[in-house]
Amino acid sequence: MTEIWQLYKNGHWVVPFLTGAIYLFVAASFIFYLIIVASRNRNIKREKLRLEYETQIERVMSSVIFEDVLFSEIKKDKNFMVLFDTRFFREVLTETLINLHKNYEGIYAQKLEQFYKDSALIKDSYKKLKNFNWEVKCKGITELSEFKINEAFEQIIACSKARNKTLKITAINAGIRLEGTKGIVHLTEHSDIIDEWTQVNIISAFKKHDIGDTKGVELLLESQNTTVISLGLKLIKELKLTQKVPFVAELTAKAPNTIIKYEAQSVLQALTL
Repeated sequence: MTEIWQLYKNGHWVVPFLTGAIYLFVAASFIFYLIIVASRNRNIKREKLRLEYETQIERVMSSVIFEDVLFSEIKKDKNFMVLFDTRFFREVLTETLINLHKNYEGIYAQKLEQFYKDSALIKDSYKKLKNFNWEVKCKGITELSEFKINEAFEQIIACSKARNKTLKITAINAGIRLEGTKGIVHLTEHSDIIDEWTQVNIISAFKKHDIGDTKGVELLLESQNTTVISLGLKLIKELKLTQKVPFVAELTAKAPNTIIKYEAQSVLQALTL
C-alpha cells in the first residue's frame, strides 16, 4: 500500500495515463464515427430498397384489388417470390396492405384481408405478437386488429395487462376494434390503475370505431377498481348512453368514495337534462 502511495506522490504515472486516455478517446471517437457512417449507409440502402419494393408491390396490389388476382396466381411469379422470402420485403408489403385497407371498404377491403391470410403474412403478425420487444409486439397487435383477425383477441387482450403503457393502450384499442365492449369488460378485474391518458385513448377508440353495441359497459361500474369505475362513467357520458342511467343512479347510492359519487351524480345530471 505504501509503494502505491509513493508512486502516486512522485507523479511519474501522469504522462502515461494522459497519453493513454487521449489514445483511448481518439480510438473510441473513430469507432463511433464508423458506426454512424455504417448506420447511415444502411438506412440509405433500406430506403432505396423500399422505393423499389413499393413500385412492385403497388403493381401486385392493383391486380389483387381491381383484377381479382389471387395470391395462388401471384406465387407463379418467381421474381416476386424471391423478394417475398426476404423479411424486409414482407414488412413493406404489410405496411402497404395496412395503408390500403384503411382507405378501402367493402369488397376491396375483403380482398386485402384475404390476401393477408393467403400470403401467410398473418403468421408474421402472430410471431410479432409473441416477441418480447414491446414495440414489435405493438406492430403485431396493430396488424392483426386492422385485418380483423378475431381469433387473436384473447392473445391481444392478454397484452393489456402489460406494464408498458403504449403496449397496454394498443392492446385495449385493438380489443375494442375486434370485439367492441368485450374489449374492455375484462378491465373490471384489473387491479392496475387506469390513468387518465389511457382512459382518453379508450374513449377515443370507441368513438373512432363507432361501436354500436354498448352492452356490458355498465359492468365497469361494478369493479373494485375506482379508476375502472371512472372509465365506465366517462364512457357512458361521452357516448350519451341514456339507457345506462339506472346503473349510474344505482352507483350514486353505493359509491365506494365521495369522488366517484360526485362523478356519478355529474353524469346522471348530464344524461337526464
